[in-house]
Formats: sequence, C-alpha cells, structure tokens
Amino acid sequence: MSAHLTEIVIFSVLFLGVSGMGFVAARWRRPHSLASLDEWGLGGRSFGSWVTWFLVGGDLYTAYTFVAVPALLWGTGAMGFFAMPYTIITYPLVFLVLIRLWSVSHVHGFVTPADFVRARFGSPTLALLIAITGIVATMPYIALQLVGIEAVLKSMGVSGHLPIVIAFAVLAAYTYQSGLRAPALIAFVKDTLIYVVILAAVIVIPWRLGGWGPIFDAADAKFAATPTPGDGLLLNAGNQVQYVTLALGSALAIFLYPHSVTGVLASRNRDTIKRNMSALPAYSVLLGMITLLGYMAIAAGVKPVVTAGKPDNNTIVPQLFDQMFPDWFTGVAYAAIGIGALVPAAIMSIAAANLFTRNIYREFVKPDASDAEETRVSKIVSLLVKIGALLFILFLDTGFSIDLQLIGGVIILQTLPAVALGLYTRWFHRAGLIAGWVAGMSTGVLLLYDIGNPATGKLHFAGSAFPLENLGLSTKVTVYAGVLALAVNLLVAAAGTIVARVGKVAEGHDSTRPDHYVADEGDPRIKDLRLTA
Repeated sequence: MSAHLTEIVIFSVLFLGVSGMGFVAARWRRPHSLASLDEWGLGGRSFGSWVTWFLVGGDLYTAYTFVAVPALLWGTGAMGFFAMPYTIITYPLVFLVLIRLWSVSHVHGFVTPADFVRARFGSPTLALLIAITGIVATMPYIALQLVGIEAVLKSMGVSGHLPIVIAFAVLAAYTYQSGLRAPALIAFVKDTLIYVVILAAVIVIPWRLGGWGPIFDAADAKFAATPTPGDGLLLNAGNQVQYVTLALGSALAIFLYPHSVTGVLASRNRDTIKRNMSALPAYSVLLGMITLLGYMAIAAGVKPVVTAGKPDNNTIVPQLFDQMFPDWFTGVAYAAIGIGALVPAAIMSIAAANLFTRNIYREFVKPDASDAEETRVSKIVSLLVKIGALLFILFLDTGFSIDLQLIGGVIILQTLPAVALGLYTRWFHRAGLIAGWVAGMSTGVLLLYDIGNPATGKLHFAGSAFPLENLGLSTKVTVYAGVLALAVNLLVAAAGTIVARVGKVAEGHDSTRPDHYVADEGDPRIKDLRLTA
C-alpha cells in the first residue's frame, strides 16, 4: 500500500471533496422544503440544459464505461465495441419515447414510469410488476458502480470489502440528505475529470507504445494465440448476431431504466430534453476512446490484480493508468473512476426508492400518505437498495462486471410493451400485458440461468449471450437473451390482448382509455400526444 501512497492521498482528497459537495447540494437551489418526491427525488423538475446534460450524461456513462467495457475488449476483442452502436442508436429512440413520457408526467405529476402505466391501463397489478422489475433491474446496475470503486481500491493495494462499505455509507448519507440535487451537482466535477483523463490517455499512451499500429498488432497476436473461438479483432460468424441483438437490445433497454427516466423527468421542459438528446452523442465519442483502453492494456502487457488466486479483470484499466502515468495523475484517474460511480449510483437508488414509495407503499400500504411521508419512505428505501446492490457483489461473479448490467438489461426490457408501446397505442389490454410480462420474465430468467462460462467455471448467470444450440439448433450462433425474452413477451401480450377482447374481459369499461386523458387531449403541453386517439 505504501507504494501507492500518492495515489491514495489524491484519490481520497478528491473523493471526499466531491462527497462534501453532495452534502452541500441540499442548499443548492434550495426550495422551501425537500419533503416531497418532486423536490427530493426530481430536483424540483427544474433542471435546465446544462445541468440536465451533465446529469443524464453522468447517469448513462458510468463506472461501467470506465471499467467494464475496456475489460470486455481486453478479454474478447471486437464484441466489446457493441457499446458504440448501442449508444448511437439510443438517442433517436429517446425522441420517440421519453419526450412523450415527460409531457404526460409533467401534466399529471407522475414520478415513475409505473405511475404512467397505472393511469394508462387502470391496473395497479401491472404497475406493481413494472415497479418491481425496475427495482430488481437497478440493483445489479448499482452493484456495477461499486465494482468500479472496488477495482480502483484493489489497484492501490487496498483489499477487502470494508472500503466499499465506507464508500457506500458516504454515498448513502449525502443521497439521503440532498436527493437528486447531489448527483446533479457532482456530475459537473465527474464529467470534467473523465474528459481530462481520457484525452490524456488517448494521446500519451499510444505515444508511449509506439502508435496505434503496434497496439492493434499486439491485440491481434493475443487473440490469435487463445483457444477461445469468440474473440478477435473482428467479429465471426458465431457472434455477429449476438453483437447486433446486444446493441439493439441494450439501446431499447437503457431508457426504460428508472434512473434514466428520473434524469429526464427532472428537466425543466421539453426543449431541454430535445437539446440534450442532440448533444449527448458527444459522450459516444468519449466512449469510443475509453473502449480502446482495452487494446492499449494488451499492448502494454498489463496484468489484472490477482485476489485470492483469481485475476480480477475489472482492474485492467486502473492497472494501465498505474503503469503508464506518474503517481499523481494516476490518483486523478482513479478519482475519476470512483466519482464516476457515485453519480449514477445515487440516481439509481433514488429512482428505485421512488418506485417503491409511489407504486408499492402508497398504492398498497398507505394510500393517504402525505408528501413528507412519501419522501421519508423513499429516503429509507434508497438505503436498502444500496444494501441489495452490495449483495450482488458478494454472490454474483464479477469477473467481467459488464455481465451485471447485461442481466439487468434482460430484466428491464420486459417493461417495454407497457411503458414504451403504451405511450403510442392503447391497443394492448392489461391482462395481455401482465401475461406477456410473466412469460417474458420467465423466459429471460431461464435463458440467463442456462448461460455458463467455461473460462471461469461458472455454470449459470455468466452473461447474456445465449447459444442457440441450447434450443436444439445445429449452430454456434449466440443471441442476446433479452431480445428472445422480449419477443416471447410481445407474442404473449398480443395473444392475451386478443383473448381478453374477444372474451370481453373488460366489458363495459375500456381500461386502456382512462377518462382523465380525454380532458387533457387539448392541453398545449401535450399537444403532440394522441393518448386518446
């Protein structure tokens, strides 16, 4: 540990300084009271273009970006680049979904996507399923951020889970006090540090390694020497379908996550969202640079930190910085990764807590809960969600931490019919959507259970690439499990809707056409919505 003293000092100073900003954030744009979900959980729905840009960018480009994607590129090659097309096609989809969701949420005071589903389909049961799905899918995503902090600590010679517990306690404390204002304020520092570190990395490291030619040659030589058929500088016939479906499935999933919706609903107006969706692709340029760190690590001969006799691939990027930069700058890079975990982890825990409070506690436990009580419950649940995320670290394989996010993506995709399609059509019946959710979720969990990783010896839940040969097909092609599960969901939802309508399950009441939307059809704030058409 003494060999990394400078790094530890700089990391600690920056980490604690930013955490202090989290506590101060309670006084930033301070309202009369934080005792409401609109203020504590959505920042007063008042964030303008700059704040929203940093907030949503910090929400989507996380410690997973810094740690997991380059580690995947280091281990498998071209498959790791799925994150590039995924983030590129995400933003057009956002225009189709989230701007509409913001409009109707702004008019009706919705805080969560499950609020919209509850009103749209008149079904507390369906809203409950959407809420539970969001909470469960968010926990592994929070765990991913904690894995990023852990990777940095290991690279500095700090072992054990105690430092993670301390970081968790600090995160929990300022999130409890300041709500969404804390990550919104911290995001400015987080993004600035990341841009500085990455720009320095893509200039200095290739220069020290002799240029990009030797970097790609070293990566090609490594993959050519491995017996694994799925790695390499180029995709092959076995993983091309996986690459395409993974990019598409991830793009469909990302803005279904509660934390993504939370960041958007905190925006001041629709124009703010439009401007941000036009500017946020700039982060994709940064992502491309970050991804290439995996190949740089190969050329530099970086080895992961070995813990208990097992290499931790998540430490590849921190080890690369340690090897290629002076100690003081390595400390800054480590702080960028650590702070990059704080922002999204805070937003995710807030979003999950809001789901529980609005769609479980208020719906089924105490319908007459006051705004202050709602906020108090959300604060407590945000702490419990972080504890749940810690359990993911303890009991799931984090050899490639990106698996955690991919598993969460398979789960959250099952909310697409009710949330995304529900914004555009009232054709689906609540009974069909519930049946589709059950079928899709069951399929997704079974497919994930059947995915193993011979390299790590893990037999189940070792990723999201489902081999089609497991279905009896004579092929080595793999497919993103989330897309298969979503296809089952949509088929069952459509069939269930037809059966429900033919059987007149909702006779005398069309639950897909709530009366209160009719009165709002002419509202200028939702003039582009035809929710009753």
